[in-house]
Amino acid sequence: MATTGAAINLRTPSLNNRLSSLSLSATKFSAFSVTTRNTRRRPRFIVLAASLDAKPTVLVAEKLGAAGLELLKEFANVDCSYNLSPEELCTKISLCDALIVRSGTKVSREVFESAGGRLKVVGRAGVGIDNVDLAAATEHGCLVVNAPTANTVAAAEHGIALLAAMARNIAQADASVKAGKWQRNKYVGVSLVGKTLAVMGFGKVGSEVARRAKGLGMHVIAHDPYAAADRARAIGVELVGFDEAISTADFISLHMPLTPATSKILNDETFAKMKKGVRIVNVARGGVIDEDALVRALDAGIVAQAALDVFTQEPPEKDSKLVQHENVTATPHLGASTVEAQEGVAIEIAEAVVGALRGELAATAVNAPMVPAEVLTELKPFVVLAEKLGRLAVQLVAGGSGVKSVKVTYASARAPDDLDTRVLRAMITKGLIEPISSVFVNLVNADFTAKQRGVRITEERITLDGSPENALEFIQVQIANVESKFASAISETGEIKVEGRVKDGIPHLTKVGSFEVDVSLEGSIILCRQVDQPGMIGKVGSILAEENVNVSFMSVGRIAPRKQAVMAIGVDEPPSKESLKKIGGIPAIEEFIFLKL
Repeated sequence: MATTGAAINLRTPSLNNRLSSLSLSATKFSAFSVTTRNTRRRPRFIVLAASLDAKPTVLVAEKLGAAGLELLKEFANVDCSYNLSPEELCTKISLCDALIVRSGTKVSREVFESAGGRLKVVGRAGVGIDNVDLAAATEHGCLVVNAPTANTVAAAEHGIALLAAMARNIAQADASVKAGKWQRNKYVGVSLVGKTLAVMGFGKVGSEVARRAKGLGMHVIAHDPYAAADRARAIGVELVGFDEAISTADFISLHMPLTPATSKILNDETFAKMKKGVRIVNVARGGVIDEDALVRALDAGIVAQAALDVFTQEPPEKDSKLVQHENVTATPHLGASTVEAQEGVAIEIAEAVVGALRGELAATAVNAPMVPAEVLTELKPFVVLAEKLGRLAVQLVAGGSGVKSVKVTYASARAPDDLDTRVLRAMITKGLIEPISSVFVNLVNADFTAKQRGVRITEERITLDGSPENALEFIQVQIANVESKFASAISETGEIKVEGRVKDGIPHLTKVGSFEVDVSLEGSIILCRQVDQPGMIGKVGSILAEENVNVSFMSVGRIAPRKQAVMAIGVDEPPSKESLKKIGGIPAIEEFIFLKL
């Protein structure tokens, strides 16, 4: 997408009044961008169609509801070509301005390369975008939008349907009767009323499942490191920590996104913590469960039953031990498969695609067009710093408290009007939300996403004396009204506080709570609170060296000699659990945490 209008001077006063549209690449720090739109002209990517007095062409590669197709046809020429092979899609795409797919069509790098620059929008009719190469889309200036809200109720209803069907052995009893048997004693079920349901992930679908489970007389608890406690209390749900949720629940319903943090989060170790006879429902993503471990837990009787709508591989193998297990109820990814949901998704994605072709950037955008980034050269290292501070801060929050209030402080010698911090705020929001969510945050949707999740982000600027040559001296992120996994991260005023600076172009963590540190924000970080005494650096370093974990930076901040100190250690590779246990077992270490960047 080309830039229209003059280049932006970030030090020009009243910049906010001059910008009507900005977008930031959410996929690469080395390639981020700002797009300006002149209010008297449309973005260049639709000027071509307008100048030729021709409608854009939208290729619909998978079935879409009639209402969505009608919306598209009012604005564009619509080509409905289903079941295209990868080669056929690559051939056809060069004649299209937009592409709409569901989950069955892979929009690979080859598709974007074959488009020859004409493809401007890819619409995913649904929530996930696993089948779209986001990096390639951004590199080729193609906006990707999805439809994240229309199927919420349908997915929640399917979760409740599986919950009840599992509890009463509906699928197994039905198969038995149809086989000519009458086994009333074999298929005695369990009641839902009075039982504890743990909702793992308290987003749109999870909260709707909780509402319906309350109506069935269940006691509902939830775990979500991001959810606000007051929102949960409003529907009678208590937010608890992860271990408490899985160890006390009679039923567990999964509604978390598949991220590196949640991949195989239910595994041998977590199954061992569960109440014997627990029952599990998954209408989220297959990869959040270690399927081999689930089979072992079912065989051992730890898990009495499982009801699964999603699998790591879809469709699963015909001889899958999990699918064939007598205590498993399985459906073929039907969470969004209702007439109403399909129509809603069709309308939502059609509106998003049409809006994008008109030059509007909707809140459902999951990336942003790539344009030259000269105007952000100065802020480039601070963009990286901002996201990493957000990632650090959210990992310090203990489960159950919920993130509601975030304060960002920028220290600079420049006047407030000389520096637009929206890009920095967006990247902090990205860092706070993406590690625990399936949402892709960029400058387009950052404020919307934060508001939607009940997070209030405020900004404060500290004006320093000195030369305004450098854009910023430091960025500070504070999260209020939460508990911390690392008590030393709590400042004197009671908030989790992290602070960072850019040194020689590299982002550094310079403060944790009240402790001054200095560690490069590359790789990952181990934070230790310890008694300040000789030999501590050597002891920790030796444990890491035994495992061939390379230490990139190490810094110690202390209150006073021989008192408490915080040691920050930058490592290139994640240490094993055994090594971390050894570090925690050093007598002088009072607490520690491993933070992944």
